Amino acid sequence: MKIIDAHIHFKPSPGFDRLAQEAGHINSAAHLQETFDKLDIRHAVIMGNTGLDETPLCPPHTSYCIGLDSSHFSQSVLENDMSLLESHLRCPECVGIKLYPGYNRHYITEPFYHPLYDLAAQYRKPVAIHTGATANAGAHLKYCHPLLVDEVAADFPNTTFVLCHYGNPWVTDAAAVLDKNKNVCADLSGILDGGRHDIDAYEKANSGYMEHLRTWIAYPCAFDRLMYGTDWPLVHMADYIDFVSRLIPHQHWEDVFYHNADRIYGLHLETR
Repeated sequence: MKIIDAHIHFKPSPGFDRLAQEAGHINSAAHLQETFDKLDIRHAVIMGNTGLDETPLCPPHTSYCIGLDSSHFSQSVLENDMSLLESHLRCPECVGIKLYPGYNRHYITEPFYHPLYDLAAQYRKPVAIHTGATANAGAHLKYCHPLLVDEVAADFPNTTFVLCHYGNPWVTDAAAVLDKNKNVCADLSGILDGGRHDIDAYEKANSGYMEHLRTWIAYPCAFDRLMYGTDWPLVHMADYIDFVSRLIPHQHWEDVFYHNADRIYGLHLETR
């Protein structure tokens, strides 16, 4: 089965090296390509962790969303100098924008974000938003609740928004947002992390949670707007394929694992 991983990170750093090692991987472009080849992963979308004045490293068979994370976030850039952001959106390798509420401690509904949403609509590139639990205790959860995406989706109907991580653990709210707003999509990355997992044993020990996920992933009947993603290097890629395949009915695998990301992020892999 061919796959697009719609949510990875790639950054040479000791922290990423450690995370990759814990998940049974190596944080290098060569190892990433080797893993892609082994698992038939045709492409991946890197969620950028660089500033607007930098271009994220993009190994072969990857694109990127330009990220505004807490290390590089600047409200003044969004208010006074959108040209840097627009220069990324003009670039074919840039397929969207990634926001990090919770880490940035700003609500995505604040007015200074509005020009960003208009710009994303102009270039027909999605705005991917971190929703749900955060990776460290210094972030504030109130800023990354998926219900906030409902407000911007309703106010900016020409902009496509992506609920990263399906809002987990607020999956019922994420499902409601996805059900109501046809301009909202979601990826299934980062729901399972923390190194290697025996998925059979995990499902047996967490059967209620797995059934909860299946129920609320199916609730919106939006399998045409769901995308496979991992949050690599936080997870082992083969384990995560197994995990997500148990959440998605078999008849929707080709869309969720490949076709939806190709369309939503404008990758056009089938025409290359």
